Amino acid sequence: MKHPMPVMRPPERVLYRTITLTWFFYALGALYVVGPVLAWSIGGFAALSLYLSPLMRDGLRAAPPPATVWVWIIFMLGMLIVLWIGHFDNSLGTGKTIKSSIGWAKGWALFAIFILIGACLRIRTELIVRAQCMLGLQTLILLPLFIMAPKLGLPEKLFVSPMRVVGGPGPEYFSVYLYTIDPSNGASRWQFYTPWSPFAGLVGVIVTLSAMEEKNRFWRNCGIAAGLAIVLMTKSRMSLMGVVICGALPRLLPLILKTWAWFAMTALASVMVVAGGWFVTTMGDAVDAFRSMRADSTRVRDALQSIAKERWWTEAPWFGHGIVEPGAHVTEHMLIGTHHTWYGLLFVKGSVGAVMLAVPMIWTLAVLAKQTIITPSARLPLGLILALLLFSFGENMEVQIYILWPALVIIGSAVARPFPPRQMPVHHRHALG
Repeated sequence: MKHPMPVMRPPERVLYRTITLTWFFYALGALYVVGPVLAWSIGGFAALSLYLSPLMRDGLRAAPPPATVWVWIIFMLGMLIVLWIGHFDNSLGTGKTIKSSIGWAKGWALFAIFILIGACLRIRTELIVRAQCMLGLQTLILLPLFIMAPKLGLPEKLFVSPMRVVGGPGPEYFSVYLYTIDPSNGASRWQFYTPWSPFAGLVGVIVTLSAMEEKNRFWRNCGIAAGLAIVLMTKSRMSLMGVVICGALPRLLPLILKTWAWFAMTALASVMVVAGGWFVTTMGDAVDAFRSMRADSTRVRDALQSIAKERWWTEAPWFGHGIVEPGAHVTEHMLIGTHHTWYGLLFVKGSVGAVMLAVPMIWTLAVLAKQTIITPSARLPLGLILALLLFSFGENMEVQIYILWPALVIIGSAVARPFPPRQMPVHHRHALG
């Protein structure tokens, strides 16, 4: 059965085209620039449309922000204030404060802006889903090149884009890779259009979850195949978990309204009472095996998290250290405050900074869980917020949002308020007497 694309409004068309041009922007080394520019330009248009709403035509008129959007706006602004306080407490100077504030505008601020775009501009989920599937087809076409590149002896990194001059976390954000070599075992690993493989694993989860909601069979198959290929080729443990957990939970949640489901849960609980010891032992062995899949990576991450936690608690518990800091040899000189959203927030922005993200995340999760119980249309955004939450325990979400923004647009669209009836301008009402 064919499902033709609906006519797109201008903001939808811009978002749609940007997603489908992802590989083009990556080839230019421009993805890190495109995300923030898209956010602030379309977000600025949304703000203007809200201000001029009664005068705007229907295709451009914005809906009032729902409570969830205001929660994100308030707490992400709070994140900026915490950043300023942390820099002041640690005497980091005006230059670093300005640089970190620009980093906030390219990172945490985008959470609120893209959710606002999805909610206030009423971006239709099916358009973002179709664009993700089209990007999936492009990825499938490129797969033979990526797979054969290490076999043919092609270079891992092709080049670093001149756009690096705009500044960013590191040159890897502006580099174009065909593949990478895992230093722990010498095996090939792929990162697609992201700076590193586990990050690409999260992208694969998002593409897979989105494609599962596509109505057109061809595009659905393309999206799912591409998403699963990304998950497998990145060899990311977290993404393997993410596909299962974030795909299954939103579909199981509505069962809490079914009487038979409660009887089944009661029976399962009875079995667990009897087999609880065996289950705990088995799960412990499974976790150990899971962690040993990439033992070196696990060791470094554990070291980074342990140091971040210790220094947060003993040196700067409330507002953090203000910035990430170089790690020692035990962390392979990786920066303290990276590789984990929550430990990173505690180290850089302290307990208050961690609360600034925890509150909107929990709020959104609760809103979408409630919607999923009522309507199947909310299971995709719920799966996406679950994926972001899951990966926040292994990745630094702040520096990844420039690619993950389609998920936030879908989440924003799901929490949108009903569009208000159009009011006629005052002078028109007077003219009609």
